[in-house]
Amino acid sequence: MVTNAASRIRSFEVSTSLFRTIAITAAAALWLIVVTGATVRLTASGLGCEAWPGCQPGQPFPAKDFHSFVEFGNRLVGGIVIVTTLVAALAAFRVPALPRYARWTAVGIFAGTLAQAPLGYLTVRFGLNPYLVMSHFLLSAVVLGAAVVLVVAALGAERGAVPSPVPRELRLAAGAAAAGCLLLLVTGTVATAAGPHPGDRSDVRRLWRLQDAVFAHAVGTAIFGLCFAFMLGYLVSRRSTAPRLLWLAFGVLGLVAAQIMIGAIQYNTHLPWWLVLIHVGTAVSVWVGVVALAALFQRPLATLVRT
Repeated sequence: MVTNAASRIRSFEVSTSLFRTIAITAAAALWLIVVTGATVRLTASGLGCEAWPGCQPGQPFPAKDFHSFVEFGNRLVGGIVIVTTLVAALAAFRVPALPRYARWTAVGIFAGTLAQAPLGYLTVRFGLNPYLVMSHFLLSAVVLGAAVVLVVAALGAERGAVPSPVPRELRLAAGAAAAGCLLLLVTGTVATAAGPHPGDRSDVRRLWRLQDAVFAHAVGTAIFGLCFAFMLGYLVSRRSTAPRLLWLAFGVLGLVAAQIMIGAIQYNTHLPWWLVLIHVGTAVSVWVGVVALAALFQRPLATLVRT
């Protein structure tokens, strides 16, 4: 009887359509945790819950305080993210059509998500040390990027993938654009750490000077812009080969333009927290789009390329 049950478990398969839904759900949850984490910092709720995993010593739930609810809400979203990424990691090994790298990517996503728990504890334990806060955010961004790669692999398993018509040099340029976008996130976190939002109502240590941090962020923007412009130019020149991939790139370009505009407005309006939050949400969306483009350049979906 036990043998039969074990055999049924081993023979259980997850359909490509179901796994695609699971992967998208995990990626959406990871996007949400980045945004809620930014909300915690920007509303000065970083120490709204002074203990971990409970909110206060001897009190698992938050008191009737706005900052406590914001911080505790972020922790609840973190729990949802752990569950969804665990489901994705387990399901990945039950999809026969899924490439091997995608299965281990799903495992890495769950491991990275799980690592956020002790990192969150250390961040609270050391009074929102800016380096810990930055690493907390950036780990979330890296894990989200991996989740986007998993979504592309899931779509490829469901709809079919074809060899890339893009030359090796341009695939490298797409990877460079993704690296440049990650550099933007890094410099953006430094700028936030140097800005007027300390993360808590108390006097939290700042990092660097705001003007210098903003300049570094602008340099990162220029590096990313050059790589992305090169990639977009190639797609325009080969628009008959991959028209849908081109439109996806134009969508990312629109997000980049909106991001630049929001960044200029927030800087000239003295960084109101709600506008900075929109800036962060848009930046993370740009990251998602650029990683998706880079992944599709490596192995595009059959529906995106004319053969």
